[in-house]
Amino acid sequence: MTDAPLTIHARQASSSRTLLRKALAQKSFVLGFGLLILFVLVALLAPVLAPHDPYLQNLTARTIPPFWYDKGNWLHPLGTDQLGRDYLSRLLYGARISLLIGSSVVVIAGLIGTTMGLLAGYFGGRIDMLMTFLVTTRLAMPVILVALAVVAIVGSSLWIVILVLGLLKWDRFAVVMRSATQQVRGLDYITAAQASGASTTRIILREVLPNIAPQLIVVATLEAASAILLEAALSFLGLGVQPPLPSWGLMVSEAKAYMFFSFWLIALPGSALALLIFAINLAGDGLRDVISPEKRG
Repeated sequence: MTDAPLTIHARQASSSRTLLRKALAQKSFVLGFGLLILFVLVALLAPVLAPHDPYLQNLTARTIPPFWYDKGNWLHPLGTDQLGRDYLSRLLYGARISLLIGSSVVVIAGLIGTTMGLLAGYFGGRIDMLMTFLVTTRLAMPVILVALAVVAIVGSSLWIVILVLGLLKWDRFAVVMRSATQQVRGLDYITAAQASGASTTRIILREVLPNIAPQLIVVATLEAASAILLEAALSFLGLGVQPPLPSWGLMVSEAKAYMFFSFWLIALPGSALALLIFAINLAGDGLRDVISPEKRG
């Protein structure tokens, strides 16, 4: 009897080592996850890494170019913007805003959409019809137009943008989770759990949800990237994050009048935004391949 727990722990350790080997063998996952970790560390350590206060203006040092230009200097390695604020500092703090928006929107939309998809896929019937109606209604409303209208009426701020996007981005979670739940609902282990007298809540949370987690992760990464891009679009239009917060989309918007004279003011935040989206999608796709049940050895 005493050997049974040791055997279970040995199997769990072996399974963890197998997953780790698979993860390290996935080049896309390693690259994407590494870049994503780098962005997270930059966001967390922004107060330490930033050479200047990102909000401090110096009108005598406006639009200084980055250090690789002739007029650049190492006091401001990536130059300054049109108000003399250090661009490297604003880029570092901008990572915080993008990651906060992406993660917060995914949590809000994921809770709504996953709950709806699980219930509709498991119970079917009228619940499924109601979810289908809600999803159809939501898809009839373009996200960017609804977000623009709501933000224009209510007012724009960081938390309003997060709340609006979170309440508008749940449909993909609901559709994918409904389909995945319908696929596993009739499998043998679900039938066995029902026959053993397990409650519906336990079956959904302990049997169904873990086995559709790969699909959930993929949707979460796609929606996180989409939310970051939507926030950048709203900020570019002046209805997202408001000055003086260093949002990358807002930085691009503020620099559009200087794009022919100080190209780096647009290129740097635009490149950071593209690299973050690339890292999120690459990490999510690689993680899906690592933990997907049908690809486990």
